[in-house]
Amino acid sequence: MPRSSFQLMRPDTLTSSVVCASPHSGREYAWSFMRRSALSDLAMRSSEDAFVDVLIEDTPCFGAPLLTATVPRAFVDLNRSHDELDPALIDGVKKVGHNPRVASGLGVIPRVVANSRAIYRGKLSQAEARKRLHDYWHPYHDQLASLLQDARAKFGNALLLDFHSMPHEALENFGGLKKNRPDVVLGDRFGASASSDLVDRVEAAFANAGFKLARNTPFAGAYVTKTYGRPARNQHAIQIEIDRAIYMNEQTLTKSASFADVKRAVTEVLVEVCNLSRGALMPVAAE
Repeated sequence: MPRSSFQLMRPDTLTSSVVCASPHSGREYAWSFMRRSALSDLAMRSSEDAFVDVLIEDTPCFGAPLLTATVPRAFVDLNRSHDELDPALIDGVKKVGHNPRVASGLGVIPRVVANSRAIYRGKLSQAEARKRLHDYWHPYHDQLASLLQDARAKFGNALLLDFHSMPHEALENFGGLKKNRPDVVLGDRFGASASSDLVDRVEAAFANAGFKLARNTPFAGAYVTKTYGRPARNQHAIQIEIDRAIYMNEQTLTKSASFADVKRAVTEVLVEVCNLSRGALMPVAAE
């Protein structure tokens, strides 16, 4: 597997309190991992947020750091809690309560990829699961926490933009959204992970760049936004889901002809949001 779970790109000078991250775009699939599965290479990549890291790769040019996963989501999911272990996959793990993500095979060590296709032929040992968390999960989150701490120390606030991609079909079961299908869904856990004023500004930046938006439906934010979104401490987190169909072919996992245009529009958003977060433009919470 990769020597590290992430790649960090820092700006020459830190001038923005924004931190951008992409925890599901990792695509370093080791042979030692792939040989344990009956899935094809393409099937294994179906849960990957392909090319999201490329869409936001210019972030450091605007004074903000960029943290992107190198380890694949199918190997360890960096947007899950370290204790979301699947007893159906990991030998000796006891079921504790009901966790719908774990039950569906999407714990921190996933049992399935998209469309519920099983990754492994058998179970994993607890020792192997713990090693993955030690080697990949914890270093990523240690680094993310450090970047947010640095932003707060310098600017008094921090804004995490956690970038993801969503399958085009993800909105099929949401009637109102199906007719007015958004390109981007912003998740702030219904106001719990970021100030409403700040989310409004990010939403406006996407709208100004030509994107159609929805908020919190069907994606309100998962482990990362829940853990790092602390508006009362002037630390905000917003999950950003981009419809894969607007920039890539979902069947072949290749960039589409519109990729350059979408990347250009996303870059416009990054410029605007990074500029918004300079100085004391974010509301300061009363403690």
